[in-house]
Amino acid sequence: MLFKKSYSGLVAFTLTLVLSGCAQQSAISLDKDDLPAPKNWAEQDKIDLPSNDVNWLNMLLSESVVKTVGKAITNNYNLQQQALGLKALEQSAIASGATLWPSLNLSFNNSRRKNATSGSYSSSHDLNLSLQYEIDIWGKLSASDRQVNLQLASQQAQYEQTKQNLIANVVQAWYQVSLENQQLALNEKRLANTKQNLAIIESGYESGLNSALDVYLTRNEVATETSRVATQKSTLKAAIRTLELLVGEYPAGVLTTDIEIPLVTESYLPGLPSEVIANKPSLQASWLSLMAKDAGLAYAHKQRFPSISLTASIGAGSTDLSDLLTNDIGWSLLGNLTQPLFNAGRLKANEEKAKFETKQSEQGYLSELNGAFADVENRLTKDSNLKVSYMAYQQALENADLAQQLSFEQYIKGLVSYTTVLDAQSRAFNAQSSLIQAKYQTLENRLQLHLALGGNFNSILSNGSN
Repeated sequence: MLFKKSYSGLVAFTLTLVLSGCAQQSAISLDKDDLPAPKNWAEQDKIDLPSNDVNWLNMLLSESVVKTVGKAITNNYNLQQQALGLKALEQSAIASGATLWPSLNLSFNNSRRKNATSGSYSSSHDLNLSLQYEIDIWGKLSASDRQVNLQLASQQAQYEQTKQNLIANVVQAWYQVSLENQQLALNEKRLANTKQNLAIIESGYESGLNSALDVYLTRNEVATETSRVATQKSTLKAAIRTLELLVGEYPAGVLTTDIEIPLVTESYLPGLPSEVIANKPSLQASWLSLMAKDAGLAYAHKQRFPSISLTASIGAGSTDLSDLLTNDIGWSLLGNLTQPLFNAGRLKANEEKAKFETKQSEQGYLSELNGAFADVENRLTKDSNLKVSYMAYQQALENADLAQQLSFEQYIKGLVSYTTVLDAQSRAFNAQSSLIQAKYQTLENRLQLHLALGGNFNSILSNGSN
């Protein structure tokens, strides 16, 4: 009778644990299919339609750019480091999945003893084959395996984002070198023009047509432009070394680019905000990481339930090694149930900790999501304004060139001072420098906008493989 009561109590206790295990819910309140996202971008009405194709991206491609991108994907140290970490995590996923299967072990024991009384020796040899299996009745092992696989999927998405970022950075760095080359050429032209002016003014001074002040002002301008050329050469070398590091080469500062910065004027239709959630690898990685945290919570919850395992073994023993395999084989079957009874609240605390960490990750995902939307909005605003800036710089350059030519002609006639000429020349060169910079900024912003929207650069990769 006592046995029946105990057995009934054990069954009731077990059923309670099962029901409580099934009742454990996710700590994530977000719905993947209904995440907080606006229907349209705030800057949508300011975008000039028509196109959403990638003709602007094809403008950036040349054989050298494609080849450089391919080198970076193969040789970039940071990308390779992340790839190796991904391979290590893949092995962790394999190891985690193995816990769902039985383990089979073969053991051989050999011992020799001496009897202290008789002084005789005895030997024993044992050969055992054991099979162990933990029954995943609560889904604890499955939750642990799911957590590891979600972490792996998150890292795979993050690797994809890193690769796309690298491609954008290489293309951007390539044209940064082009930018600095053009700026150097402009500064050298500016220096040569100033030296030519100095020769004209010194000749006029010797003829008594110009004052010594004009000579000193021009010589000062020559020294300033000489310093500017030297500084720009250093800037160019730094840009080349940045590109070389991205490609995984020694930063010798010898890599050269073969094309100028293209003018990106084609409008970019950004699509819907919801598409960013679906397409951007970094957001996918964050969501998968959040899901992994939730799976970790499930594992922590189920750690509080009994562990049920089975052990089966067969083996043979003998005092003579030669008779080991001919002796009778014995077998055993053992069932084991382990239930945590008292651990000073450790398991419950671990579960609560996992719950708070999941909630924390959920808030982090929402913050990253809003940050991604803000990045797109800022890039869209900048994309529109950079077009206006470029047109304004272009008009300013035309006016500055005319003013520079006219001021020097008037100076030769004695109508204006040389400071007027210097000011006009400075305005003309600054306008040309700003125009080059605006062209590069438009390209750089378009690349980053493409990334922010979850776009990829598969066309570059496919061209590189041809």
